[in-house]
Amino acid sequence: MTTAAQLTADAARLIGYGFRPKLVPARDDTYRDLVLRARTDDDFAAAVQAVATGLDLVVLEISDRSGIVVGSTEDSVFAVKMTDYARRTGGEGKASERVLHALAHLGAATLAFPRPADLANETYLGRITVDGVEAFVREAAGRLAEAAVETDTADVATDQPGLEAAWRVYTRRARTGSTGDGRKLASSTTGIVSKALTFLADQGLLVRTGDERRGTFRTTPRYRTQVREAGVVMFEELLRLGITEISDGTGTVTVGWTAESLAQM
Repeated sequence: MTTAAQLTADAARLIGYGFRPKLVPARDDTYRDLVLRARTDDDFAAAVQAVATGLDLVVLEISDRSGIVVGSTEDSVFAVKMTDYARRTGGEGKASERVLHALAHLGAATLAFPRPADLANETYLGRITVDGVEAFVREAAGRLAEAAVETDTADVATDQPGLEAAWRVYTRRARTGSTGDGRKLASSTTGIVSKALTFLADQGLLVRTGDERRGTFRTTPRYRTQVREAGVVMFEELLRLGITEISDGTGTVTVGWTAESLAQM
C-alpha cells in the first residue's frame, strides 16, 4: 500500500517533470508511468493538484503527448518575471521593450494557431518564422495606428503597456539593422521577434526546424496548451480591432477567431 508520504513524493516528482519542458513521457519510462497514474488514479491526481496548489502552480494539462504542463500564479516563486525574461533575452526590461516583446508573442500565437480548431486539435502543428511574425505584427501595428487616429488616442504615452500605445513603439523601431561589424541589431523588431521565438524554443514551446526566413519553428503540444489557456486575453485585442485577415509576408492569413469562439474557451 502506498503511504501518504510516498504519494506526496510521487506527486511532487511528476510536477518536477513539468519543469523539464523539453522532456516528454515517450522518452522517459518513469515520467510516462507517473502521467498514466495521474490520468487513472483519482487519489494520485488529487495529490498532484494539492502539491501544485501549495507551490502556487496551476496544472494546465496532463496528457500522454505533452506530459504535465504547469503554469504559475503571480505569487509563485516559479513565475517568470519581466526582469527575468529581459535577462534571458538579453534586454533591459524597459517599458517600450516589454510592449515589443508582448506584440511578438501575440503575433507568434496568432500565426501558430489562426483558427480555434487548431487549438482543439491535439495533433495540429503550427509553423511560424521570424520574418513572418515580424511582418504580421508590423501590419497589426499599422491597424493600431489607424485605430488610434480614428479614436483620437494618437497621443497615448508610449510607456503604457496597452496595445493602443504599442503601434507607436513598434513602428518607430527599425525592422532590421546591423552593428558596425555586420551583426544584426538585436534591438530591431526582427531581432526582438527572434529573441522571443528563441525563448519559446528554450522553454519547450517551439522547436526550431530551420533557418529559412531568419528562423523556422513548429509548435509543440505544450505550446498549444499554454496558448489555449491564455487565448481569451491574447486574442480579444485583435478582435476589438476587427483584424480577420493579415499578411505574414508570404500571403494573407485568415484569422478565424470570433467573439463566440473566445466565449467557448
